[in-house]
Amino acid sequence: MITLLSAPSNLGLRPPEPGSVPGAAKAPEALREAGLYDRFAARGATDAGVVLPGRYVDDDAVRPSGQIRNEAAFVDHSLRLATRIGNALDGGLAPLVIGGDCGILVGAGIAAARRGGTGLVHIDGHTDFRHPGNSAACASVAGEALAAAIGLHWPAVADIDGLAPYFDAGRTAHIGHREDDEEQEEVRGLLGRVTPAADVRSRGARAVAAESAEAAGGAYWLQLDVDVLDPTVMPAVDSPDPGGLTADELTALLRALAPGAIGASITVFDPDLDPDGRYARLLVDVLSEGLAELGSGARRS
Repeated sequence: MITLLSAPSNLGLRPPEPGSVPGAAKAPEALREAGLYDRFAARGATDAGVVLPGRYVDDDAVRPSGQIRNEAAFVDHSLRLATRIGNALDGGLAPLVIGGDCGILVGAGIAAARRGGTGLVHIDGHTDFRHPGNSAACASVAGEALAAAIGLHWPAVADIDGLAPYFDAGRTAHIGHREDDEEQEEVRGLLGRVTPAADVRSRGARAVAAESAEAAGGAYWLQLDVDVLDPTVMPAVDSPDPGGLTADELTALLRALAPGAIGASITVFDPDLDPDGRYARLLVDVLSEGLAELGSGARRS
């Protein structure tokens, strides 16, 4: 059975402009208003409540080097989110975590690492692989989450409670980056499977899903950053890039991957960029159709 858990954190994002606050924290309630929770409840899903983050602060002017934005609040939220995800998994449920920015992958990773033996399928329009080894501009976990998840970041974010790596790189599959992604060659050399968005279009969602699930092993977490969609379909994200998937392609990809996943997280939708709610309604259609069978065939460790 699916249980929906809200994680309205924007702690991993840079401010849209100095002193402002990113809008991604509003996504869980915007999607609730658009009918997401009702759609899943009609199929028997439960509502697991919310894990509230600490206050977002634009700390660029005072943050020491070697720290991520909102570091203390981010670590605290990740630990509390991991506990709630772990409780759901222990209860035999498939948690569907609605974020928030993609830094919530760290919380999911901590929960997975505590259980052991969990792979990762990471669907994102970017590789999210900036880290201290390839960039001097590290600070926003939302652009660094995959690197942190496999242990390639500062220990304060990548080795919380001594659990690094949260996911083994060899059991991690990434899908959806654009061909001009700066870190794609590094990612290809480290992960079990790497598939750009163009390959999903040319080879089909089912084939890509099967290869990615095999690379991730018998049990995996499913992370979806909705900027994998083309900006003509989903412009309500902080970093829209051309060359993404259609809604039908993403739905088919999720439909093929969802049964084998122990849980999933959905991130980076920004309701501030969706004033009339049309993109929230689109996401409700994609998620309710694509993730209807989440966890139904998963092997839980």
